[in-house]
Amino acid sequence: MTTTMATTRRELLAAAGGATLAAVLLPTRDAAAQTAGPIPAEYRIGGWALGCQAYTFNRFSVMEAIEKTAAAGGKVIEFDPGQRLAPDEPSARWDQNASDETIAKVKEKLAKHGLLAVNFGVVGLPNNEAESRKVFAFARKMGIRTITTEPSEDAMDLIERLVKEYDIRVAIHNHPRQPSNPNYKVWDPKYVRTLVEKRDRRIGACADTGHWVRSGVRPVEALRILRGRVLSSHLKDLHEFSPRGHDVPFGTGVSDIKGILDELRAQRFDGNLSVEYEHNVENNVVEVAQCIGFVRGYAATAARR
Repeated sequence: MTTTMATTRRELLAAAGGATLAAVLLPTRDAAAQTAGPIPAEYRIGGWALGCQAYTFNRFSVMEAIEKTAAAGGKVIEFDPGQRLAPDEPSARWDQNASDETIAKVKEKLAKHGLLAVNFGVVGLPNNEAESRKVFAFARKMGIRTITTEPSEDAMDLIERLVKEYDIRVAIHNHPRQPSNPNYKVWDPKYVRTLVEKRDRRIGACADTGHWVRSGVRPVEALRILRGRVLSSHLKDLHEFSPRGHDVPFGTGVSDIKGILDELRAQRFDGNLSVEYEHNVENNVVEVAQCIGFVRGYAATAARR
């Protein structure tokens, strides 16, 4: 796949300074009392709730991931379960089993760096009420709006019940197609559509654009299949359209990031964009900042259309 863009990456980045997308997206509303309410304006960049998936910094701890997300210019973060908590606590892990004391430490760190935790995953939500309820309870304590998961069909009734009880969204994530495992189906946006079609509107998709590319799926087409059900995105641009594709700064690869943003804007998408950058993992803050700058520039040019 080749990327054809009316606006070049240079123009987008150059435009990054002033205007916002607020006028062309849904009007920003005050945060609702419910956890699943809209993300407040102060955690948006040009109208987009934009930040990082903590897995971007998986060689580091949660506390360092917060620092690096802020350094790259992000305003929100999606936590990855099982990540080391802090450099001085190498055996402590960050997940739904965290103590109230640990949760307080992470909240304090988020506040210090001006970030909002919006998502948690990819985490299992099995057809086991005690285990799945633990994840929802943790999300409520953290004020997290969306749980990212890859559920089995037999868990969907339980998930829907917990979504209604906790008022927390669930977004179905896609990893790449597994040719040797026909039972792995969530790579396919058409299948995800069937899972969510008749469910509560708070159940939808986490659009991992890079994994779609690795599966031979064009992201813009996938987003159209999932129209109205895209709750969040692991936003990636890959260097080639193949299972071997690796992350590159937005606008330099084959994923058509501008087309993806155009489609999300057309859908009046109001969720969060998590930059998930799995290349140059020891030193990728500058590249992540380029990705965030691209979206900032897109917002500025879109606001002038």
